[in-house]
Amino acid sequence: MKHILFIIGSFRKESFNRQLAKIAEDILKDRFVISYLDFNDIPYMNQDWEIKGPSKCLTQEQERIHRVREEILKADGIWIFTPEYNHSYPGLLKNLFDWLSRPMDISNFANPTAVQGKKVTVSGAGGKNKTASCRAKLNELLEYIKMDVMKEPQAGIALGLEAWVKGEFKLTEEQLNELKEQAENFAEFVG
Repeated sequence: MKHILFIIGSFRKESFNRQLAKIAEDILKDRFVISYLDFNDIPYMNQDWEIKGPSKCLTQEQERIHRVREEILKADGIWIFTPEYNHSYPGLLKNLFDWLSRPMDISNFANPTAVQGKKVTVSGAGGKNKTASCRAKLNELLEYIKMDVMKEPQAGIALGLEAWVKGEFKLTEEQLNELKEQAENFAEFVG
């Protein structure tokens, strides 16, 4: 069975995007192995900590980055669920993809990265903009780092006032159908 790795653009335990990912997981669980990338312990991008490949003498920072790259390499597809922060994507995603865009062996920058050629799609739950600005900018970044981006359809979920006030996440039937359509298309895209 193929493997899809979910990346959540918020570290909040009950983030709306984590809840959105759980719904997508239910849609895909019979066809794919689904896992979630744990990357909240990677350091800020710093070339002093770059890795030249697996080694028994890695620093803690290098071990964390190596672990994340290994999880990415094992995945057949990646699905990102992210909020929109200030008309863009969260800094934690930028930091993650800054690390993942670097060659795994920096002795030659023509060497592959962990994400090069990986199939990816993006969804987001947020305000009235339905994370449209965030998704557009993130799609641009993902293409720039040579990922294979499925741009359409991408579910953008506008949360109602109740979600923000009470912290409750509920999809309308139309929103659920939008997520299902993306899931079906991504399943075909991954193959």
